[in-house]
Amino acid sequence: MAQSILFEPVESRFLVPFDGDWKLKDTNTGPPKDAPSKEDNILALDKAVKKLAKQQNKLYADDRFSMLLIFQALDAAGKDGTIRSVMSGINPQGCQVYAFKSPSNEELDHDFLWRVQRALPERGRIGVFNRSHYEEVLVVRVNPSFLDGQRLPRRPKDLDDLWDERFESINAAEKHWARNGCIVLKFFLNVSQEEQHSRFLDRVTDEDDHWKFSATDMRESQKWDAYQGAYNAMLRATSKPWAPWYCIPADSKSYMRRVVAEHIVQTLDRVDLRYPVIGDKQLAELAQVRKELEAEKLAKRNDD
Repeated sequence: MAQSILFEPVESRFLVPFDGDWKLKDTNTGPPKDAPSKEDNILALDKAVKKLAKQQNKLYADDRFSMLLIFQALDAAGKDGTIRSVMSGINPQGCQVYAFKSPSNEELDHDFLWRVQRALPERGRIGVFNRSHYEEVLVVRVNPSFLDGQRLPRRPKDLDDLWDERFESINAAEKHWARNGCIVLKFFLNVSQEEQHSRFLDRVTDEDDHWKFSATDMRESQKWDAYQGAYNAMLRATSKPWAPWYCIPADSKSYMRRVVAEHIVQTLDRVDLRYPVIGDKQLAELAQVRKELEAEKLAKRNDD
């Protein structure tokens, strides 16, 4: 698949196809019937995290590619916990996480992709976007009054045209990033409203979790159907070979975290990562240093 540019997308039951023939309403928020147990998921996650740590080391040493992981979901779907669990074994020097909130005045003085462009990971690093530029075709689409503060130079009468234009801009930007060595991988954590409300209840019941909840979360949940429509349109329009979307069931946290970690690991397996090649001159220098160190160690042992 020439269009994939850097890697062949992982074959998965959760891959959003690239032909637009997909419907969010037909997906499951719970794990499949053949899903492993919670204990198996925890063990598999640990195994994937350890492998990811080795892959990240190779990615860092290679210094030709970067990886961008984008997480989108409705409130309480588990983005923070998934990011924390999956990235737990990563060397902090090779990873950077950005949580995008409402745009600042400075960010509103630029196009909607400006702030994410500035946050892209450097070569050799893994970048994580906790929410992203996709908020501009999700939250803003469900709450179009937000456009009033964006000072747009032009605003189509039919807002569907605006969302289509933004989809086009996103696809072009992500293809540009991929052409320049950025491995773009996107995860929609698909939680049910019933499970979301159960987690809301946990947050408002446990004093230690009060900080995680805002009354706005409940108000946005009341717009459930509108959000489902926005996500359906976005996922269909922006899942591409160079930047695939995976729609991951999120009602089971252990299963979700395992699947996300394994998809990242399997994707990196498909990229031509290499450790730097050591030349003859460097090998000779290493051999000389080794000889000196071994002689020093032997001399010290004899003195003792």
